[in-house]
Amino acid sequence: MIREKILSPGALARELKKRKGAKVVFTNGCFDIVHAGHVTYLERARNLGDILVVALNTDASTKRLKGPGRPINRLSDRAKVIGALESVSFVTSFREDTPLSLIKKLKPDVLVKGGDYEVKTIVGYEQVIASGGVVKTIPFLEGRSTTRILAKAKRGP
Repeated sequence: MIREKILSPGALARELKKRKGAKVVFTNGCFDIVHAGHVTYLERARNLGDILVVALNTDASTKRLKGPGRPINRLSDRAKVIGALESVSFVTSFREDTPLSLIKKLKPDVLVKGGDYEVKTIVGYEQVIASGGVVKTIPFLEGRSTTRILAKAKRGP
Protein backbone atom coordinates (compact mmCIF):
# COMPACT_ATOMS: atom_id res chain seq x y z
CA MET A 1 0.00 0.00 0.00
CA ILE A 2 1.09 3.53 -0.72
CA ARG A 3 0.61 4.81 2.81
CA GLU A 4 3.06 2.19 4.12
CA LYS A 5 5.74 3.75 1.90
CA ILE A 6 5.24 7.27 3.31
CA LEU A 7 7.20 7.61 6.55
CA SER A 8 8.44 10.36 8.82
CA PRO A 9 12.23 10.76 8.83
CA GLY A 10 12.48 9.00 12.21
CA ALA A 11 10.29 6.07 11.19
CA LEU A 12 12.21 5.76 7.93
CA ALA A 13 15.56 5.66 9.76
CA ARG A 14 14.22 2.84 11.97
CA GLU A 15 12.90 0.94 8.93
CA LEU A 16 16.20 1.21 7.08
CA LYS A 17 18.11 -0.11 10.12
CA LYS A 18 16.01 -3.29 9.89
CA ARG A 19 17.18 -3.80 6.30
CA LYS A 20 20.90 -4.29 6.91
CA GLY A 21 22.83 -5.19 3.80
CA ALA A 22 20.36 -3.50 1.45
CA LYS A 23 21.88 -0.81 -0.76
CA VAL A 24 19.97 2.43 -0.08
CA VAL A 25 19.66 5.05 -2.82
CA PHE A 26 18.55 8.54 -1.80
CA THR A 27 17.24 11.39 -3.90
CA ASN A 28 15.24 14.48 -3.14
CA GLY A 29 13.25 17.25 -4.73
CA CYS A 30 9.93 19.02 -4.92
CA PHE A 31 8.36 16.66 -7.50
CA ASP A 32 5.51 19.14 -7.78
CA ILE A 33 4.00 18.06 -11.09
CA VAL A 34 5.23 14.56 -11.81
CA HIS A 35 5.98 13.90 -15.47
CA ALA A 36 7.74 11.29 -17.64
CA GLY A 37 11.12 12.84 -16.88
CA HIS A 38 10.60 12.27 -13.16
CA VAL A 39 9.42 8.70 -13.67
CA THR A 40 12.42 7.85 -15.87
CA TYR A 41 14.81 9.52 -13.41
CA LEU A 42 13.38 7.57 -10.46
CA GLU A 43 13.51 4.26 -12.36
CA ARG A 44 17.17 4.88 -13.17
CA ALA A 45 17.89 5.85 -9.56
CA ARG A 46 16.26 2.65 -8.28
CA ASN A 47 18.49 0.60 -10.57
CA LEU A 48 21.48 1.84 -8.55
CA GLY A 49 20.46 -0.08 -5.42
CA ASP A 50 17.90 -2.14 -3.54
CA ILE A 51 15.86 0.59 -1.83
CA LEU A 52 14.99 3.99 -3.29
CA VAL A 53 14.17 6.74 -0.80
CA VAL A 54 12.63 9.93 -2.18
CA ALA A 55 12.68 12.91 0.18
CA LEU A 56 10.23 15.66 -0.72
CA ASN A 57 10.55 19.32 0.16
CA THR A 58 7.64 20.41 2.34
CA ASP A 59 5.23 22.98 0.96
CA ALA A 60 6.98 25.84 2.78
CA SER A 61 10.40 24.69 1.57
CA THR A 62 9.11 24.32 -2.01
CA LYS A 63 7.69 27.84 -1.90
CA ARG A 64 11.04 29.23 -0.68
CA LEU A 65 12.88 27.43 -3.49
CA LYS A 66 10.43 27.81 -6.38
CA GLY A 67 8.67 31.07 -5.52
CA PRO A 68 5.09 32.23 -5.04
CA GLY A 69 2.43 30.01 -6.47
CA ARG A 70 4.40 26.85 -5.80
CA PRO A 71 3.92 24.14 -4.98
CA ILE A 72 0.99 23.42 -7.26
CA ASN A 73 0.28 20.19 -5.35
CA ARG A 74 0.50 19.97 -1.58
CA LEU A 75 2.95 17.64 0.14
CA SER A 76 0.43 14.92 1.00
CA ASP A 77 -0.65 14.67 -2.65
CA ARG A 78 2.92 14.73 -3.94
CA ALA A 79 3.87 11.96 -1.48
CA LYS A 80 0.96 9.78 -2.64
CA VAL A 81 1.86 10.19 -6.31
CA ILE A 82 5.57 9.46 -5.75
CA GLY A 83 4.72 6.60 -3.40
CA ALA A 84 2.51 5.03 -6.09
CA LEU A 85 5.52 4.55 -8.37
CA GLU A 86 6.83 1.00 -8.42
CA SER A 87 10.44 2.19 -8.42
CA VAL A 88 10.02 4.08 -5.13
CA SER A 89 10.48 2.17 -1.89
CA PHE A 90 9.89 4.97 0.62
CA VAL A 91 8.86 8.61 0.66
CA THR A 92 9.69 11.09 3.40
CA SER A 93 9.95 14.86 3.66
CA PHE A 94 12.15 17.61 5.03
CA ARG A 95 11.38 21.18 6.10
CA GLU A 96 14.79 22.73 5.43
CA ASP A 97 15.90 24.08 2.07
CA THR A 98 18.33 21.17 1.73
CA PRO A 99 18.13 17.55 2.89
CA LEU A 100 21.55 17.60 4.58
CA SER A 101 20.32 16.68 8.08
CA LEU A 102 18.18 13.89 6.59
CA ILE A 103 21.13 12.53 4.60
CA LYS A 104 23.23 12.53 7.79
CA LYS A 105 20.46 10.65 9.59
CA LEU A 106 19.74 8.05 6.91
CA LYS A 107 23.33 7.51 5.68
CA PRO A 108 22.46 6.32 2.17
CA ASP A 109 24.87 4.22 0.13
CA VAL A 110 24.11 6.15 -3.04
CA LEU A 111 23.12 9.81 -3.34
CA VAL A 112 21.57 10.79 -6.68
CA LYS A 113 20.51 14.07 -8.31
CA GLY A 114 19.59 15.17 -11.81
CA GLY A 115 22.07 15.88 -14.55
CA ASP A 116 22.00 19.63 -13.99
CA TYR A 117 24.14 19.17 -10.86
CA GLU A 118 27.90 18.88 -10.63
CA VAL A 119 28.54 15.80 -8.45
CA LYS A 120 30.85 17.53 -5.97
CA THR A 121 28.33 20.34 -5.38
CA ILE A 122 25.43 18.05 -4.44
CA VAL A 123 24.29 18.61 -0.86
CA GLY A 124 25.46 15.63 1.19
CA TYR A 125 28.33 14.77 -1.16
CA GLU A 126 31.00 15.00 1.55
CA GLN A 127 28.99 12.99 4.08
CA VAL A 128 28.12 10.17 1.67
CA ILE A 129 31.66 9.89 0.30
CA ALA A 130 33.13 9.97 3.84
CA SER A 131 30.93 7.02 4.83
CA GLY A 132 32.03 4.97 1.81
CA GLY A 133 29.07 5.74 -0.45
CA VAL A 134 28.87 7.14 -3.96
CA VAL A 135 27.28 10.24 -5.45
CA LYS A 136 25.93 10.18 -8.99
CA THR A 137 23.94 12.25 -11.42
CA ILE A 138 21.35 10.96 -13.87
CA PRO A 139 20.75 12.82 -17.14
CA PHE A 140 17.38 14.42 -17.66
CA LEU A 141 14.91 13.13 -20.20
CA GLU A 142 15.15 15.80 -22.90
CA GLY A 143 12.30 18.31 -23.08
CA ARG A 144 10.57 17.24 -19.86
CA SER A 145 10.28 19.70 -16.97
CA THR A 146 7.72 21.13 -14.59
CA THR A 147 8.69 24.64 -15.69
CA ARG A 148 7.94 23.72 -19.30
CA ILE A 149 4.57 22.18 -18.34
CA LEU A 150 3.56 25.30 -16.40
CA ALA A 151 4.61 27.60 -19.27
CA LYS A 152 2.60 25.52 -21.72
CA ALA A 153 -0.44 25.60 -19.41
CA LYS A 154 -0.25 29.40 -19.26
CA ARG A 155 -0.05 29.68 -23.06
CA GLY A 156 -2.95 27.35 -23.64
CA PRO A 157 -3.37 24.76 -26.38
